[in-house]
Amino acid sequence: MKMVLMSVRVQRLSLLTGMLVLLAATGCATSGSSSTVSTQTSDELTIVTAFYPLQFLAQRVAGDHAMVANLTQPGAEPHDLELTPRQVASLTTANLVIYEKGFQPAVDEAVVQSENAQVIDTTTIVPLRPLAATGDDRGYAPSGNDHPALDPHVWLDPTALGRIAQAVEKRLSAIDPDHAGDYGRNAAELNHDLRRLDRSFRLGLGDCERTEFITTHAAFGYLAQRYHLTQIAIAGLNPDTEPSPARIAQVQRVAREHGLTTIFSETLVSPAVAHAIAGDLGLATDVLDPIEGITDRSRGTDYLSVMSANLAALRKAGGCS
Repeated sequence: MKMVLMSVRVQRLSLLTGMLVLLAATGCATSGSSSTVSTQTSDELTIVTAFYPLQFLAQRVAGDHAMVANLTQPGAEPHDLELTPRQVASLTTANLVIYEKGFQPAVDEAVVQSENAQVIDTTTIVPLRPLAATGDDRGYAPSGNDHPALDPHVWLDPTALGRIAQAVEKRLSAIDPDHAGDYGRNAAELNHDLRRLDRSFRLGLGDCERTEFITTHAAFGYLAQRYHLTQIAIAGLNPDTEPSPARIAQVQRVAREHGLTTIFSETLVSPAVAHAIAGDLGLATDVLDPIEGITDRSRGTDYLSVMSANLAALRKAGGCS
């Protein structure tokens, strides 16, 4: 009887051992499969961009062939960006870094420290233009020296963003020639969308009762020049700068002289000043978005849709037909 019981136990132990071996083999196979997926992910290109419009552009051109990271988190003000150690380290390992020199000092410094050779400085493609250095009808840039501030908001001219897209496509094709055809097609599709947007602005703003517009900070110089408008900025390039009483009085005078109906505020900046000036003059308020980031308060989900919302706002304020 004991021998029978021992035989049964041996059989059960053998069966259990066989099951464990089978499970281990299955586990190894699963692990091998996961390892393959992980390897594919690690081989994917990594593109680090400094702020949202460059992220949008990189995602459209790269398509499925790259993971695109944005150093400026949604809802954050890019002018005052501070980087984490992990973000600084990401610039070293990235296959491509896209930034605008002079816009975000923290990014400028981190790019230099990274010693990454695959970097696109967009100012080498679309040079920055100086903003008006005096508080006149065409803008406002507080200046304590003889050198007016440079306006970084080139992306608000769709044709400028298109030129940057072409440069990104060429660089990605050089880095990853196996997918050069995809990058070329993606860039062509993006440029088609940008040209169509540009045409909508030219037609939509071609016949307006008023071509002047008032906004909280001087972010719309490139847009204004492209579409023959006049920007009247309450504050300068830094949206956090408090306008002086003299500047507020000047804006109020210009608004009366030109019969303006609207004061524009932004999504990432407090609208308090815009609302106060509008209240004093009995004017309406609306949003004109410099598209420095997309949040749940944005009037659209991407660059193209927010720009279309900007066009609608400008047409309404300008009495355009």
